[in-house]
Amino acid sequence: MEFKKYQHVVRLGTVESEGLLDGICTIMPKIDGTNGTIYLDDDGHIACGSRRKILNEVSDNQGFYSRFSKDPRIIAYFKKHPNHRLYGEYLKPHSLKSYNDDAWNKFYVFDVCIDENETLKYIPFDEYEPLLKEFDIDYIPVLSTIDHPTQEQLLEVMHNNHYLIQEGMGIGEGIVIKRYDYVNRYGRVQWGKMINSEFTNRPKAKQHANQKTQNIEKEVCQRYLTDFVIEKEYQKIIHSNDYNIKKIVPRMINTLKHTLVEEDMWNIVCEYKNPTINFKDIQYEIIERLKVSKPDLFVRHEE
Repeated sequence: MEFKKYQHVVRLGTVESEGLLDGICTIMPKIDGTNGTIYLDDDGHIACGSRRKILNEVSDNQGFYSRFSKDPRIIAYFKKHPNHRLYGEYLKPHSLKSYNDDAWNKFYVFDVCIDENETLKYIPFDEYEPLLKEFDIDYIPVLSTIDHPTQEQLLEVMHNNHYLIQEGMGIGEGIVIKRYDYVNRYGRVQWGKMINSEFTNRPKAKQHANQKTQNIEKEVCQRYLTDFVIEKEYQKIIHSNDYNIKKIVPRMINTLKHTLVEEDMWNIVCEYKNPTINFKDIQYEIIERLKVSKPDLFVRHEE
């Protein structure tokens, strides 16, 4: 099988997740690690990938390939289920440091899929849980199953999410909401997420009488590139194999621009009613956000 990226999990309440809550929803913790996938390649060997690329001995992701491509539990699992793909989170230090000491350096499966021609079939949690348990493979549990959940019910689940968190150290990053019989208006299987406001602190979109006079680029960067988002991307970079302190500022700028376009641009288009955006100004505002959020980067960079 060839490498296939995991779906982009969108924020709840966006156009892409419209209708997701209109049925029986499975709610899981969202943990703050690095995305990983494991599957069999065309030669029947264990293959691993990050969110965007295939991993190997030379291009690894914080030891994910070297650790799990030879894991006897994984090997035994794929001997029995060769057409499956395991998607999960490899828990390495990022923004959130409050996980239990014994939680780190593990791969927590959050989805199991089967290849069906060009698409992936998602196996429901109740069906894949016993398959993973048989081989003692770690997985993210279900916090709650709710039929037609309300915003208030989801917030209650999120605020009681202490999965893997040290006692007295608050709650997790957020929750992921799934509905296994759901496809969005574009015909895609789509999960939604809610992020704890303690981490995002995202301001609401402002209402402008004359959109042409507003500084849309500044508002978008302030609203979507929160301190938490910036810190999360920073931690990913400094823990990557090709980290170079001399290039950290330009890499952060490009990474945040990519994140803004990939994660949020469709929401921006909908919320701001097809705005005209100057991406040179976006880059300038990203730099300004970085100077406020991580001023030490610029001190080190100038040295």
